[in-house]
Amino acid sequence: MLFITIQELEAAINYWRSQSPAVGEELHLCPEAAALSKPYALMIVQAAQRVPMDVLDEVAKLAIQKFLNSTHAN
Repeated sequence: MLFITIQELEAAINYWRSQSPAVGEELHLCPEAAALSKPYALMIVQAAQRVPMDVLDEVAKLAIQKFLNSTHAN
């Protein structure tokens, strides 16, 4: 089973926010950052340090995979 750490989630959220900054008066997050922010918030509340990839929805899985691919490619 693969796990994502809270540090990786935070870095991925920041990556997606830099790729697609929040927009509008309400400052809506891009879909990728929004999908990652939900498990990130749960981890903070639960004081968890990592989460299984299985619990992420498809948008969050794709967002974290693209982030990891972009950071490993550099």
